[in-house]
Amino acid sequence: MAEQDEFFAPYDAPAGGWGALAATAKALRRQSVVARGSKALLAANQPEGFDCPGCAWPDPKHTSSFEFCENGAKAIAWEVTDKRVTRAFFERHTVTELLAETDLWLEEQGRLTEPMRYDAATDKYVPIAWNEAFATIARHIHAMDHPDQAEFYVSGRTSNEAAFLFALLGRLVGTNNFPDCSNMCHEPTSRGLPLSIGIGKGTSVLEDFEHADMILNIGQNPGTNSPRAMGTLRDAAKRGARIVVFNPLRERALEQFADPKSTQDMLSKGVKIAHLYCQVKVGGDAAALKGVMKLVIEAERAAKAEGRSGVLDHDFIAAHTHGFEDFVADLDATDWADIIETSGLDRATLQQVADIYCEAKSVILMYGMGITQHRHGSENIQQCVNLLLLRGNIGRPGTGISPVRGHSNVQGDRTVGIDEKPTEAYLDQLAKVFKFEPPRAHGHGVVTSIEAMIRGEVRVFLAMGGNFVAAVPDTPVAAAAMRSVALTVGVNTKLNRGHLVHGKEALILPCRARSELDEQDGVLQSVTVEDSMSFVHASGGLLEPVSPDLMSEVAIVCGMAKAIFPDRYTHINWDGYVADYDRIRDDIEAVYPDLFHDFNRRVRQPGGFRLRNPASERIWHTKSGRANFLVFKGVAEEKSRNNEPKVLRLATLRSHDQYNTTIYSNNDRYRGITGTRMVVLMNEADMMERGIMPGDKIRLRTISTDATLRVVENLTAIKYNIPRGSVGAYYPETNALLPLSHHDELAETPAAKSIPVLAEAMG
Repeated sequence: MAEQDEFFAPYDAPAGGWGALAATAKALRRQSVVARGSKALLAANQPEGFDCPGCAWPDPKHTSSFEFCENGAKAIAWEVTDKRVTRAFFERHTVTELLAETDLWLEEQGRLTEPMRYDAATDKYVPIAWNEAFATIARHIHAMDHPDQAEFYVSGRTSNEAAFLFALLGRLVGTNNFPDCSNMCHEPTSRGLPLSIGIGKGTSVLEDFEHADMILNIGQNPGTNSPRAMGTLRDAAKRGARIVVFNPLRERALEQFADPKSTQDMLSKGVKIAHLYCQVKVGGDAAALKGVMKLVIEAERAAKAEGRSGVLDHDFIAAHTHGFEDFVADLDATDWADIIETSGLDRATLQQVADIYCEAKSVILMYGMGITQHRHGSENIQQCVNLLLLRGNIGRPGTGISPVRGHSNVQGDRTVGIDEKPTEAYLDQLAKVFKFEPPRAHGHGVVTSIEAMIRGEVRVFLAMGGNFVAAVPDTPVAAAAMRSVALTVGVNTKLNRGHLVHGKEALILPCRARSELDEQDGVLQSVTVEDSMSFVHASGGLLEPVSPDLMSEVAIVCGMAKAIFPDRYTHINWDGYVADYDRIRDDIEAVYPDLFHDFNRRVRQPGGFRLRNPASERIWHTKSGRANFLVFKGVAEEKSRNNEPKVLRLATLRSHDQYNTTIYSNNDRYRGITGTRMVVLMNEADMMERGIMPGDKIRLRTISTDATLRVVENLTAIKYNIPRGSVGAYYPETNALLPLSHHDELAETPAAKSIPVLAEAMG
């Protein structure tokens, strides 16, 4: 027990509050940027400032002086740090030596300052001129046997302008291979949600949260992943909205939260957030939702039998939906024993949720990767929609479905063309505007790009941001595959593991950060981003770039294009794009005339503008022309194929001192973990059944159908409040346990939130 106590002590203070202020100050001091960082923070998410490089939660119309959160402050501090990775740094370290360092250590080294190339003879990165770097990329592109030997990867921090040009560049090369970070997180939203409502985006806006009577938060930990959302939830709770949470872990921010901007909160214990907290088993979300919906249907039938008004919105169902009868028939056929076993929630708890839902006039359902990163992630989302449709909770004030995106522009990148499965309408417009015939065959997403690497079919891997190798499943397999690629290119602000697990040739191209001034031909430029609620707004930096050798993302993409096509597509004015980003926006408008009409004028309005969302207007762009009730037969997360009796379901987690693959420290304040990330959170009964004591060193081993042994060892077992059969551990440390084949069938999103594993004591 003593060893567990060394790492774990429950956190009982409210989330946010003094702890958040202290952590923000510490982050600025740690990066030695108190003055520079404070200036940046005051401009973050302001109409005349830059968009936070963290999450995609929207900005309020009436901003305060402080529109940043603790984790946004950390992201900005890490970006504006005074630490530098110079050529002298690379002279001191071989790549082999750097590979032995932790991800935290790599991030701590600071900002990249000039383009570098890998020198195999010395196993070091050495300087390279920009024009030579672009020429290297062109040489490898021209050496390909087929355009589909190139992969164009995009991180969600890439601006609309850079992403649009990168999408154009890839299709000029001749491929639709656009793996992106959406493939690893919210692809079930992009693929599964349109089958229900005709669009792969949420329907709610911030104002809806001011009018909702009930907010169902499912599979989302906003206190860590999108902390600015906590202000919205706090305000809703204070005015009496009932917030219901479905989550395996009792996340502190969803229990009690103190807004650092509120004097009253800071002098008290803050505000209780969750009216009802339901600790669903890992993989049990669809079962829980079907249980709630069965009870809603039962309430409807009981009311009718007694001559009372029912709870369903029959007018909405009749006018706006399709498939209701088949949906109800499936609910009737679903057994309560299966629902209770799979969800981990008893019928009485589900009844409470159903009662709250039936009593509420307006309901919002917000969700995150806790329900998308499953083998049935798309079906999970469709069940969420089914629940909302029962009472007309889409397309009127105070209602809607609200996917909470991660990266600040992951939604925008998809909107402007980063899509391995582009629509024919987009390709037709691209052909019309740019006078070429784009490829029509669908390309690779993340999973299929790695599979292509394994087969030896990838020659060039270009990454606009991100840390691909650290983020993807089957880490050793993916790393070996990446090393077979002829050329890998990373456009980044900081050093990460993706630069160390590289191809036979490799380039690091440093770009300006979002907080930095982007001056082209003496004129300051701004870029645009799209938030989780479809608002597009401008972002302009205010700090001097950390090095004169940095280029903007736009300039880097255009530099590649000019080198690859010195004599082709001369009608495309790449230099003009770099000189004036308005020209890029003009062409975005030309390709998307309905979405981006009058783009340059509208984006200069304070707060920007919202892209049209037909489902918000109860216009359904589905095959049926209506919102669809979609049936998911059964309730169980896929069982272990060998029926191993002691199988557990592992959900990989982000710590509070982490943003995606960026690690800020080895602590997780709200979960009470200190000084390590190599832990497994386990139910006490599961531990006893396996002979594991708190503090024991254990291994996790994946149950899979292939012959690959997937094991992570030397994890400390922590007795934790988590449902039986469920365990939690951090990523990317446990990504090696996630088979490449274990993914959602429709969206191909890796099922990182439900990995079948065995937990074994190490003797």
